[in-house]
Amino acid sequence: MTIELLDSTSVVDTSQACVGKTMTAPTTDVLGRIANLETRLARNASEIDAAQAVRYKVFVDEMKAQVGPDLDRRKRDVDSWDAICDHLLVLDTAIEGDPEDQIVGTYRLLRQDVAERAGGFYSASEFDVGALVSRHSNKRFMELGRSCVLPEYRTKRTVELLWQGNWAYALRYGVDAMFGCGSFPGTVPAEHALALSFLHHNIRTRDEWAVSARPELHRTMDMMPVEAINPKKALAALPPLIKGYMRLGAMVGDGAVVDHAFRTTDVLIVLPISNISGRYLNYYGADAGRFATSVS
Repeated sequence: MTIELLDSTSVVDTSQACVGKTMTAPTTDVLGRIANLETRLARNASEIDAAQAVRYKVFVDEMKAQVGPDLDRRKRDVDSWDAICDHLLVLDTAIEGDPEDQIVGTYRLLRQDVAERAGGFYSASEFDVGALVSRHSNKRFMELGRSCVLPEYRTKRTVELLWQGNWAYALRYGVDAMFGCGSFPGTVPAEHALALSFLHHNIRTRDEWAVSARPELHRTMDMMPVEAINPKKALAALPPLIKGYMRLGAMVGDGAVVDHAFRTTDVLIVLPISNISGRYLNYYGADAGRFATSVS
């Protein structure tokens, strides 16, 4: 699952994708800065542990997710994928103390080559991503997950840095497509009938990008006929992160999955790099250089 962040749609739209450009990523440690906030990958186990503490505060303390008694005692959100993923961080460098004390947001990144060596993607526990990946043997995939930001930092700047970090990382590793679970609150899909039906009818993955929830977990998203859907109300009902992905050019797989441990209803977001809107690329830079230096 992913926690929903502040909407970043003010900087993106669905204009024609920027294609045909040679794009390279920055090679510096810090992937982006805005004033006192910076984004980079975790440098050591201590920083990963601190990111897991931030995740616990958001997922368990705030969203009431269920973790085991040992993790409750340690106040950490941890799973087996943490050991193989890269952990993208947003830090507030104005906070006194060590970097571990400055982490205010995080995103977990898993490249296809790493996943294949280590047993697969996290999303495969809910969605048939294996079929999607095998259909695109010439492309490199990356999974995004466990996104969260502390409540007081859910601002446009923080979200922009998370996008900046994801984009710079994708360029660095030559990623062709991203995917990951996007979450609606609660375990009753019917409570989100309008939004889920809108996604099903309008941006469902098709043809070579088709992907579905695992059959034993599949919950229909097609709960309302297309003529009964008010697009304006449906958009307003979408969680901000899913809406932001959609406006970048993302698609949504067929079928939702109820995650009882995290108390969410999940859909699979699929974003081919070639679909990303030109305005987004222009804003962040085709080389991810938009926030490479400090901006006041």
